[in-house]
Amino acid sequence: MAELSEIRESVRERYAAAAKSAAGESGCCGAEAGCGPADAAGVFGAQLYADEAREAAPEAAVEASLGCGVPTAVAELDEGEVVLDLGSGAGADALISARRVGPSGKAIGLDMTDEMLELARTNARQAGVDNVEFLEGYIEEIPLSDESVDVVISNCVINLSADKRRVLREAARVLRPGGRFAVTDVIADPDMDEGTRADMREWTGCIADALTAAEFEQALADAGFAGIEIRETHRVHEHAGSAIIRARKPTAG
Repeated sequence: MAELSEIRESVRERYAAAAKSAAGESGCCGAEAGCGPADAAGVFGAQLYADEAREAAPEAAVEASLGCGVPTAVAELDEGEVVLDLGSGAGADALISARRVGPSGKAIGLDMTDEMLELARTNARQAGVDNVEFLEGYIEEIPLSDESVDVVISNCVINLSADKRRVLREAARVLRPGGRFAVTDVIADPDMDEGTRADMREWTGCIADALTAAEFEQALADAGFAGIEIRETHRVHEHAGSAIIRARKPTAG
């Protein structure tokens, strides 16, 4: 398997190019960068957002989405909650979350790509949303204290990590007791071929090394989560589908 640093750099390059393209700068997220024909088919990206979600975030943020779902549609956010978006990209899901939790709540976006962070902060300013913060960092090393957030969301980002189990442990660490994990991500079929699993272009497109549903469920359980639910929503590849993944951190005692 590719080293963590190698995968991070490949992912960073792909998403930096996507951010520059969304900002109208040079660069393009084309097939060589990891965006495949699936985007045109409507199984990734802005096409997945309903009108209600589009109204809650700037069009530029939604159009820059490279995700495989809409985690804010399944997170059931409440007023006053603190929401962490892992791999927040251009900020669409974090901005939607910020509006839903209201002034008494807060959304935090975490991303490792400077270009995406700059784009997200610009989108937040243009939207006039001030209860959102975008942090630079790795999802395997979340720069937040223990038990500091109510909900962890993510949109097709956990599969970009070479250490997914560490990401899930970190998500459990920062969640308060009773906190919720609500993400959309790619789930591999059990018979995904080794060629696809090893292809870096597929990796940066969230396909390579994707966990199967059984593997993801076990990894969540090992991280301490309960109430685990994994439900496929649509196919994104011959050997993989997008899924809604929910779980809860048990309450103390």
